[in-house]
Amino acid sequence: MTGFMASPDASGPKHIAIIMDGNGRWAKQRGLPRQLGHERGVEALRRTVESCRNLDLEHLTVFSFSSENWKRPAEEVSSLFALLRLYVSQDLNKLAKDGVRVRVLGSRQGLPDDILSLIEMAEEKTSHNTRFQLNIAFNYGSRDEIVEAAKALASDVEAGRMNAEEIDSNAFASRLWFAGIPDPDLLIRTSGEFRLSNFLLWQIAYSEMMFLDCLWPDFSETELINSISAYKSRERRFGGLTVDGLQSE
Repeated sequence: MTGFMASPDASGPKHIAIIMDGNGRWAKQRGLPRQLGHERGVEALRRTVESCRNLDLEHLTVFSFSSENWKRPAEEVSSLFALLRLYVSQDLNKLAKDGVRVRVLGSRQGLPDDILSLIEMAEEKTSHNTRFQLNIAFNYGSRDEIVEAAKALASDVEAGRMNAEEIDSNAFASRLWFAGIPDPDLLIRTSGEFRLSNFLLWQIAYSEMMFLDCLWPDFSETELINSISAYKSRERRFGGLTVDGLQSE
């Protein structure tokens, strides 16, 4: 692009995505069971949803259960499912009352029947809410999402519903699990790790990123506001020019 003059995004992000990392380490540092770390992680999620609503964000996307998490011990996988059951049972009515729409994005394959019913209930009960949207990436892997989108396009071409020449980034994005949801403006990862862990690889092409040292159970509104303030100071160029006219990446 030419003629694009970037400036700090003073308006702040509308969509934040978070890799909620560090529950197990939080528990280990305190000599506590990993399950308790996950429970404190749910409390941090509860606080963060409330803070995002109060800060007038439109979307919060959280990485709750990765498709790679099936490799963990069966006991821990069961405990992660139990946390989803707990969160929905305790918070769904409040979320619905507060105008929060809940979406659960990811593969349904392999999930227990009661989890599938829980997801359907949460999405149905909040489907008409428009104040704020909580996107829960559950049994999610970005590579799987991309492969499934490619398969859907191939099927459409094979069935004659579209021509191969019609495939572009918009057509591809419309087949993703996150279709129709704006790309994140800001990605936050807690626990001091510097990797994406197969999360939203398509959607974060131009997202700003923050990697925080704090473990997820310790994440508070202070860390959230500090991250938003740092975001506001950055120049988002989207491949354009900086204010001094130099070509950005």
